[in-house]
Amino acid sequence: MGYIILIIVVLIVLAIVGVYNSLVRKNEMVANAMNQIGTQLQSRWDALNNLIDATKDYAKYESETLDKITKNRTGVNKNSSPADVSREENEFKSALNQFYAVAENYPDLKSSQVYKSTMDSINKYEDNVRHSRMIYNDTVTSFNRYIKSFPQNLFAGMFGYGEKDYFKNEEVSNQAPKWNS
Repeated sequence: MGYIILIIVVLIVLAIVGVYNSLVRKNEMVANAMNQIGTQLQSRWDALNNLIDATKDYAKYESETLDKITKNRTGVNKNSSPADVSREENEFKSALNQFYAVAENYPDLKSSQVYKSTMDSINKYEDNVRHSRMIYNDTVTSFNRYIKSFPQNLFAGMFGYGEKDYFKNEEVSNQAPKWNS
């Protein structure tokens, strides 16, 4: 009789350890998905900085304005929330709009190959950000479904794991920035 109880206790402990390890793994997948978004956002800012550097040759006296454009970026990492990413995207769109306002005064700039190729890069990074957000939401769906399922729902809260937030579908974030080229 003692062996049966011992076997049952060992099986319960192994099940709890398995649930805990799965929670850790799925939580790390959510954090990794957020990091991927941060990487794409950083690449997009880098492309804008390259465009600003190229623009300084055309707009020497507006150099100070161009430098101010990218000062406010916040940075997204694995601990960021969807709201943090939305704020970052709003900062980027604001910076890009400020850049467009400066670039409108320089037709030679807009026809340059550097301008065109950098705008293509920014567009590519916009697509990558959208794709990364979809991957994040898929990963969050998997995580949330897992912690709501039995028996994980018994242990998720006990181990400090709660439901993760999704990216909300916002009208503004559905569209890539537009520019005249």
